[in-house]
Amino acid sequence: MGFFSRIFKWNDDERSNRPTSAPDTMAPGSDLTLDAKTAAAVLAELDIDTAIANHENWKARLHAQIRQESTEALNPELICQDDRCDLGKWLHGPGRDRLGKYPAFSVLVARHKYFHVQASTVAAQVLAKQPAEAEKTLNSSFRYASSQVVLLLKELKRGLGTR
Repeated sequence: MGFFSRIFKWNDDERSNRPTSAPDTMAPGSDLTLDAKTAAAVLAELDIDTAIANHENWKARLHAQIRQESTEALNPELICQDDRCDLGKWLHGPGRDRLGKYPAFSVLVARHKYFHVQASTVAAQVLAKQPAEAEKTLNSSFRYASSQVVLLLKELKRGLGTR
């Protein structure tokens, strides 16, 4: 059972529509519910698969920069802003409105921000002509941040009842 799946609880009226992976109970002391209408709205607003692909693509883009195989101009000051990409716009807008009360959502927002900070760090290291340091960051903290965002997005998708 995934992270978001453990956090979301489906209304009793929605039991017939809930995925089999959704729990019957939530964390102790929690009364948050996610109904099928909200889940459908989230899925209509956010293409989770595209968000995953876009974030996974960053590794290739940064690696091309390190190897000097790209002419793309990367600006670390812009990259570190986690509200500029499509996922970030959703997280800081409609996503927060719909899911902001869920603790797992706050974790996703924080991990997404960390991802952008790490991507920005790699870009800054490339610009400072520090390819060894950039490669190290790419393969350590950036890789960790990226895998966390992807994992949480997959869990969100699973928690919303899609595979």
